[in-house]
Amino acid sequence: MAGYRIDRVSEDIKREIAAIIRELKDPRVQDKMLTVVNVDVSSDASFAKVYISAYDGIDTAKTAVKALSNATGYIRREVGQRLHLRKAPELKFIADDSIEKGMRIAGLINSVVPESGDDNDDD
Repeated sequence: MAGYRIDRVSEDIKREIAAIIRELKDPRVQDKMLTVVNVDVSSDASFAKVYISAYDGIDTAKTAVKALSNATGYIRREVGQRLHLRKAPELKFIADDSIEKGMRIAGLINSVVPESGDDNDDD
């Protein structure tokens, strides 16, 4: 049962951090297409690794992670207040390039698989 609670808390933290990122006024984060890919919460919910990815690539994600690391105290406080947690977890932001890899794989698939059009309709 404890695993279910940790999964629920990690999804809640993921949702709230995504909302907080949109509200930040730091120019390194503002107007960037950032995504919270995953949140790994420890079993006692005292630590959380937050994986951040950017559509512009890993360099943009690394810059955003630096900005988010500077705002860790604010983000941690906001997460604790919004989720009514007894103790807000310590946050560690990690740059992730999964969106970039996913877009590259989708491009490769689209280049190999022919477009399905109206040519195959035998009605």
